[in-house]
Amino acid sequence: MKNEMKSDTATFAGGCFWCTEAVFLELKGVEKVVSGYIGGKTINPTYKEICQGDTGHAEAVQITFNPEVISFGELLELFFTTHDPTTLNRQGNDVGTQYRSEVFYHNEEQRKMTADFIAFLTEENVFEKPIVTKLSPASTFFEAEEYHQNYYNQNQTQGYCSFVITPKINKVREYFKDKLKN
Repeated sequence: MKNEMKSDTATFAGGCFWCTEAVFLELKGVEKVVSGYIGGKTINPTYKEICQGDTGHAEAVQITFNPEVISFGELLELFFTTHDPTTLNRQGNDVGTQYRSEVFYHNEEQRKMTADFIAFLTEENVFEKPIVTKLSPASTFFEAEEYHQNYYNQNQTQGYCSFVITPKINKVREYFKDKLKN
């Protein structure tokens, strides 16, 4: 009898998908991270269409993970640690609805865990401003163009990667040491 690995899916929009993808790729139990678009009205959107801001889609990542190695709750913790959930339609210099903070839940358990986690962060006043992260049911996820996949690992010396993504990676390596692949 073949020993089958369990897997589950999480979908997060936390600004630029290059940043979001890079931090989740660092974690044990994360089997795959795909950059793409979700939450809008356009079928098979392109990056150019997304950047215009009128498709309704967010730049997001879809994560396949082994819940026996890393939990959805741990993924949520990393998500809220590595982006600013208090800025509406913005992450740093990236501005527009495509850069919103949103969790797209795949089942009722993910919806409840996310709502409870946001309530906890709010109650504990973790952020100085109100959390604006949306919570929505997962809809069709459209995979981004190939050159967006694994972007950071292939372009680390590019300016945006060096100045924006590398500090996030360093934060993950500092705060989530016990969860790292290497």
